[in-house]
Amino acid sequence: MRIASVNVNGVRAAAKKGMGEWLASAGCDVVCLQEVRAPLEITAGLLGEGWHVVEQACEIKGRAGVAIASRTPLDGVVAGVDALGGEMGEPVHTGRWIEATVESPAGPVRVVSVYHHSGEAGTPKMEQKYALLDAATARMEVLREEFDRVVVMGDVNIAHDERDIKNWKGNLKSAGFLPEERAYLTRWAEAGWVDIHRTLEGDRQGPYTWWSMRGQAFDNDAGWRIDYQFASPALAEAATAVRVDRQASWDSRWTDHAPLVVDYAL
Repeated sequence: MRIASVNVNGVRAAAKKGMGEWLASAGCDVVCLQEVRAPLEITAGLLGEGWHVVEQACEIKGRAGVAIASRTPLDGVVAGVDALGGEMGEPVHTGRWIEATVESPAGPVRVVSVYHHSGEAGTPKMEQKYALLDAATARMEVLREEFDRVVVMGDVNIAHDERDIKNWKGNLKSAGFLPEERAYLTRWAEAGWVDIHRTLEGDRQGPYTWWSMRGQAFDNDAGWRIDYQFASPALAEAATAVRVDRQASWDSRWTDHAPLVVDYAL
């Protein structure tokens, strides 16, 4: 089973720039999308035939939005407050969490698409980010209890350690690399969640999944690894390969992220 995650940075714009071509060639069974910024009917229409699509749109137009697309039917769909609790019902927290079950030859796999916004140190935006991280952490504990095979994936907007950001020394006080944020990812790992990308890539710099659209960040590979697939131990054991589908050149980019693609032997 090939599972991918990508922040599309607006599904309409991504479709115009080449998302469809990637989707047709990637050979994925499941794709999780973040920042779709469109209602379900538009997202499903742009993905095309052959996909079963579920989505939680953001109540604030033009922001956030998460979706799961699968070649086979999706069951047990839960999103937003139904998964994360009533405090996540504020508009700013909508369009950030959706989960569903997909069948595999080895049995059911619970799939989660999540989007944590970037935040801004010392502002209410940062408090909102921590609130969502707290709710996500609590939900992840429940998922581990209820499902054997689970994968929580998406744009977390946190680089875990120095290997995950090119200019880590210059970003020690920046949102996305604050000690308090990074501690959440450490907590998930200590709870048994496996960072599939880092596990399969090993102890090396990157590979990154996001580059600023400004300056020469993409050409110089001055990026951040902020997109993840966190798998439960049973599913992690089945992970056989990982790749980042980095676009060939700056002008061929259809999003500021690159898809993170993992193969699971199921």
